[in-house]
Amino acid sequence: MGFVRSDESKKMEIEELKRMLVACAAVHRRKDEEEFKGARNNSNNVPKEIGGDGEEKLVCVTSGVSFLGLALVNCLLLRGYAVRILIDHREDREELRELMRRTCSNSVSVVTAKLTEVDDLTAAFEGCRGVFHTSALADPAGLSGYSKSMAEVEVKTTENVMKACGRASSVRNCVLTSSLSACIWRDGPLQDLSSPVINHESWSDESLCIHKKLWYALGKLKSEKNAWKLAEENDFKLATICPGLVTGPDFIQRNSTATIAYLKGAQEMYADGLLATVDVTRLAEAHLCVYEAMNKTAFGRYICFDRVIASEDEAENLAKEMGMPASKICGNAHDHIPCPFELSNRKLTSLMSSTLGRCYIESLNE
Repeated sequence: MGFVRSDESKKMEIEELKRMLVACAAVHRRKDEEEFKGARNNSNNVPKEIGGDGEEKLVCVTSGVSFLGLALVNCLLLRGYAVRILIDHREDREELRELMRRTCSNSVSVVTAKLTEVDDLTAAFEGCRGVFHTSALADPAGLSGYSKSMAEVEVKTTENVMKACGRASSVRNCVLTSSLSACIWRDGPLQDLSSPVINHESWSDESLCIHKKLWYALGKLKSEKNAWKLAEENDFKLATICPGLVTGPDFIQRNSTATIAYLKGAQEMYADGLLATVDVTRLAEAHLCVYEAMNKTAFGRYICFDRVIASEDEAENLAKEMGMPASKICGNAHDHIPCPFELSNRKLTSLMSSTLGRCYIESLNE
């Protein structure tokens, strides 16, 4: 793919994977002991929409050793899936294999494939019923954020993943991680827009993203639109999730490229009531929920956030987490101005409340 993570970021993700595998192994050992004692029904560990054979429970996660990728892998393992992690550097593969051997994890496998090669991706996906394309790119310098060239790479790699999903005979469903930034950047005065509500039907304006040099938003926007076209052409089911700024433990160190890129235009988003965040664990749960419901009710796009930054105090707290002045987020305004727009994740909230229980209502705000 041409982009590499910093050594510090890579080390953090490997350590996180190690902790995750150890924790998951402990959970599965405890479940095995309970099963042996006859303490629970064997069927409870099978995902609701998934059959009992191995192929039905095998899914692939691209950029699996990334901030969101690891949270998603953890969520899938705890749900009883077997997970194939896709990486694009062979040196990482050997390190991960040794790590999995030491933690005795039989539910995780690692495959090397270049996101620039459709044939590699097709081979990596073969045998998997579902694919989660988290599309995590990193700036090689670790400084400049998300550039125009990275937007072009993201569009191309997403296109390759979609083509591979169509070619792999086993793949039925794909969940693509897009971004809320693909929904909120609309051109024209408020009175000329059809609705002040930003939801799953809203799309950013490509020309506006180019004019403002919002390369992250542009990359996500074009990637998602191409993905929908290719899914229709290749006859597999696609769902996309459009999250706000992804936060969580050490997110600025572990997900610096996307964080810096997402916050370009932060002052304007804040003023319009469109600066939203989502915890990485809750985002992973949303991916799983949508995937499991794709054979029944889930379809289309889903906006995902759990908090809208709507006050100076909230802006200051977010800025503090990232080690930047609050003015980078909320500007120099001290008076509260009524926000002209409203964010809605009603579609996702409704799905999660109906499929995985009312506990999700408490963690996702409408």
